[in-house]
Amino acid sequence: MLPTTSVGARSQGNGALSPRDAARHTAGAKRHKYLRRLLHVRQMDFEFALWQMLYLFTSPQRVYRNFHYRKQTKDQWARDDPAFLVLLSVWLCVSTVGFGFVLDMGFFETIKLLLWVVFIDCVGVGLLIATLMWFISNKYLVKQQNRDYDVEWGYAFDVHLNAFYPLLVILHFIQLFFINYVIIPNSVIGYFVGNTLWLIAIGYYIYVTFLGYSALPFLKNTAILLYPFALLIVLYLISLACGWNFTKMLCSFYKYRVK
Repeated sequence: MLPTTSVGARSQGNGALSPRDAARHTAGAKRHKYLRRLLHVRQMDFEFALWQMLYLFTSPQRVYRNFHYRKQTKDQWARDDPAFLVLLSVWLCVSTVGFGFVLDMGFFETIKLLLWVVFIDCVGVGLLIATLMWFISNKYLVKQQNRDYDVEWGYAFDVHLNAFYPLLVILHFIQLFFINYVIIPNSVIGYFVGNTLWLIAIGYYIYVTFLGYSALPFLKNTAILLYPFALLIVLYLISLACGWNFTKMLCSFYKYRVK
């Protein structure tokens, strides 16, 4: 059960701040605090970040309950501790180096791939998705009676990071053990295993994203975020019927990137 700490005059309802605290809770102030903590490793709670990573696989709802608690106690939905982002970056680096090893890339090719994956695939695509979801949720999903509340951009980015982590582990870590011996060879089992891993990974991303926005009490109709599941399953079945191998395409694309 979540704690029910009252924030008294500091907040009103489930999102509004009193005027005297509004200045301390601007987006700029939150961003400054977050970046400042990024430079102080001892202030980061890595144990709690590891707990979140574990539960994103086993019970992602519990992760978002903590976001509720943060709103009650700190008047913000988004994380104020960059420990999760730091650990995700470590996972990203280690798994990408593993990908380079499996694909028999040289040192400089692996470094180039790492830069691509970190700054384009994770950060660049993450900023794009977070901004798009931030706009859609505030424009179309906020309840009419709660127009004074909005989805924080930082929270939208946190939801993306939460959803990206299971996808990363499945496609950039678990899949490594099957690439050369099962997936890459042209066989039915190869593209079945590879495409199934893609189905699970993207399915996790969609589901964790849905949980993130459905956890906000001032949003409505968040079930529409599950609709891409139908398209995903149709694409998966078509890929099996046509013999498409998504992992083989990804490996070819990675090799093309580092030429």
